[in-house]
Amino acid sequence: MRIFVAGGSGALGQRLVPLLVARGHQVTATTTSKAKLGLLEQLGADGVVMDGLDASAVGEAVANAKPDVVVNQMTALSAAHAGKPNLRKPERFFEQTNRLRSEGNDHLLAAGQATGAEHFVAQGHASMNGAREGGWVKTEEDPLAEIEGTRVVAQMEQAVVAAGGVVLRYGGFYGPGATDDQVELIRKRRYPLVGPGTGHFSWIHLDDAATATVLAIEQQAKGIYNIVDDDPAPVSEWLPYLAASVGAKPPRRVPVWLARLLAGEMAVDMVTEGRGFSNAKAKRDLGWELRYPSWRQGFREGLR
Repeated sequence: MRIFVAGGSGALGQRLVPLLVARGHQVTATTTSKAKLGLLEQLGADGVVMDGLDASAVGEAVANAKPDVVVNQMTALSAAHAGKPNLRKPERFFEQTNRLRSEGNDHLLAAGQATGAEHFVAQGHASMNGAREGGWVKTEEDPLAEIEGTRVVAQMEQAVVAAGGVVLRYGGFYGPGATDDQVELIRKRRYPLVGPGTGHFSWIHLDDAATATVLAIEQQAKGIYNIVDDDPAPVSEWLPYLAASVGAKPPRRVPVWLARLLAGEMAVDMVTEGRGFSNAKAKRDLGWELRYPSWRQGFREGLR
């Protein structure tokens, strides 16, 4: 198939593009930086510089590629785009990504429909953002939490599903290029364990996220899928384990009241009230098999 990957130079895109090429697909991948065109070519794709918020540029790029499938992997969460993470002001940090998931996604949907693309795949999110009630592990049928960016994600999901596409709700990415900043903070003991650390997270290695995406593309999956590993777990378990896996000292412990003053309400909510997700639907419907079924194995073997 001819596949258009918007955001192909990102952490996941760099794993996804070569998999698609290896399976015989013709891939056009976009980047916002001319400096990354060479990287996309090395991965086997036709590289294009594109601003996802420019409707004309998106329309032209998709029309030139004439894709059978459009894949939206556009975010702006790296330091180069969003600056230093600051959860005290989440609306500022997530502003560009929220626009890409709303305006940018609409541009891609319209361009795909105009050029006759048969399928649309979009990146969603399922790490710790399940609704803050009931059990600690959520399915695709459960609502998302009402936190920064959730309304935008929900609207994006509705638009994609209504168009007959699929939203892949990825867990927290880890692997080379995805967790470098977090690992650095952990090594400096600047990623503390807040309170009891009861908030649950779901993780996914970049390689497993990429294989799930290939399956969703080739099977023309529809609806919503949680792309997470088998092991949603509380922060009190995975944070000390991650520290040990990278040779760092155990994380410091910080009381909730102090963390709220230093890091803000959203950060405290994530690590004390976060809800993880189940991957049962994706494994059942897509026939997906994970290389790293648990972050316990993945943190030891898949961070480098």
